[in-house]
Amino acid sequence: MGDEHTPDRGERLSDLSALYREHHAYVARVLRHLGLDAALVDDAVQEVFLVVHRRLAAFDPKRSLRNWLFGISRRIASDYRRGTRKGSRPLVLVADPNGSMPSHDNGMRMESARLVEQFLATLDDDKRTVFLLAEVEGMTAPEIAEVLRLNVNTVYARLRAARIAFERTIAAAEPRRAPWTG
Repeated sequence: MGDEHTPDRGERLSDLSALYREHHAYVARVLRHLGLDAALVDDAVQEVFLVVHRRLAAFDPKRSLRNWLFGISRRIASDYRRGTRKGSRPLVLVADPNGSMPSHDNGMRMESARLVEQFLATLDDDKRTVFLLAEVEGMTAPEIAEVLRLNVNTVYARLRAARIAFERTIAAAEPRRAPWTG
């Protein structure tokens, strides 16, 4: 019974295939959020893990692996965006796996996706990145500051500005409602 060995984090990091399996979905999602067209994501994921392979020996296991992967993904996405036409990044509506979504809800989801896509296009890269990391990836401001190598107050300021802009976008898109007359 005492022969079972649970690999520690350092041992798991040395196994690139296990690292790939464990973090592939995260890296692909980050690349999509950073503006890569769906057709480019698979190639970009491969490039991220090629960089990981080359730099794995230098990675400090005391640091956050997800933050490190995000940083690499961000650079790869930036390279891809510079080489492709900006604006060709539609959000993709994910179908309900049960196929039970009423078409009205589907239409509302598509409209919401378009609204979010339009909103994200209005943000500069700095605010968009902070907004996506906080609102989509659920990262905290200190985690975002670490991965982007920013002062945490800068992260808070960018996030606040992006959230205010998002609220304005939503408010402008809502149909004008007549005041409630009770």
